[in-house]
Amino acid sequence: MRVVSIPPPAGPQFEGGAQPPHFPHQGPPSPGPYFPYGPYGPRPPAAVNGVAIAALVFGVLCFLPAVGLVLGVIALLQIKRRGERGKGMAVAGVTLSSLGLALWTVALVTGGVAAFWEGFRDGARSDSVLSLRKGDCFTSPGGLEGWTVKALKVPCADEHDGEVFALVAVPGSDFPGDDSLVELGEDRCYERRSAYVMDGWSLPEEIGVYYFAPSEQSWRFGDRSVACVLGREDGTRFSGSLRSDATTLDAHQLAYLEAAEVLNLALDEVPASDYFDEDVSDDREWAAQVEEAVTEQVRLLRAHAWPAQAREPVDELVADLVEARLAWGRAAGTADPDAYWIREEEAWEATDPSLSITVREALGLATSPPAYDEEVEREPEAGEMEV
Repeated sequence: MRVVSIPPPAGPQFEGGAQPPHFPHQGPPSPGPYFPYGPYGPRPPAAVNGVAIAALVFGVLCFLPAVGLVLGVIALLQIKRRGERGKGMAVAGVTLSSLGLALWTVALVTGGVAAFWEGFRDGARSDSVLSLRKGDCFTSPGGLEGWTVKALKVPCADEHDGEVFALVAVPGSDFPGDDSLVELGEDRCYERRSAYVMDGWSLPEEIGVYYFAPSEQSWRFGDRSVACVLGREDGTRFSGSLRSDATTLDAHQLAYLEAAEVLNLALDEVPASDYFDEDVSDDREWAAQVEEAVTEQVRLLRAHAWPAQAREPVDELVADLVEARLAWGRAAGTADPDAYWIREEEAWEATDPSLSITVREALGLATSPPAYDEEVEREPEAGEMEV
């Protein structure tokens, strides 16, 4: 294959047959209309300094003024040394960055930056689980099982998907990871339910415990808490608040529930066992703790000044609790395994939750005991076995 060069086009024809001007020190004249770049031809435009452009951008945006100021100074030095263009942009970048740096300094001193960040974070939290607080009710497009961060706060009297009953602070400054947050939510949310719903009898059977944990993204916006939520396990909405604590109860209701909680906590510590074993040392120790709890409950009930309609029911309950205390004491003092299990059964029968119904009715509290799971009869949840 032969390589053939393509000659340049012929030069222009001058009137009178004159030839193009010829400069001896440059060599022979150009064969065409193209002029060499040099002292006698057009100069190429000088390059624009890239650092000057960056300085102007940072100066205009004003979010990193110190960077824009440094880049502007560097650009001016490079332009002078290299003969580049962009001096105006570098000067503008230095000027704007200097102004921005002054404004940031004033904002830091006066707290303006903190106010700006709070406003930004509040905006990010709006219409999300980040904006929810204890006692808030909300609807969620995906429901509680949808793992959505969207949440619209609504009055608890209206239909809603969930009700926040606690916010559990996440320790540490670094994101702990999903597994740690799941463990934290499962442990702490159930622990705090009874503080929000002191009257365990008032909690509908279909209500379950859910929680929303921070994500890596929300953690960057300052989200440092797990939101514990009550919601229906079938995914349907409900109306009305489930809260029963000092904010919703009167003094007499509160006094009764606080006394009952002493026994609830003790009963909730029943030793885990799937069968009747021969070693009852742990069970006897637990029975002694229940005996002490019943003694404290009796003391609290006797110490309170009850309204007229509740005095007689409370006196009857106290008499029943004294019998229950004796029954738990007998169980705690029985070393023989077979005899112990008989004594414990008698103590459970003496601690019949139905004994408290008349007191509850007199005080205006729920009067229907929760349904019990026969398979876990020896391990009731806190708030379910009160008397």
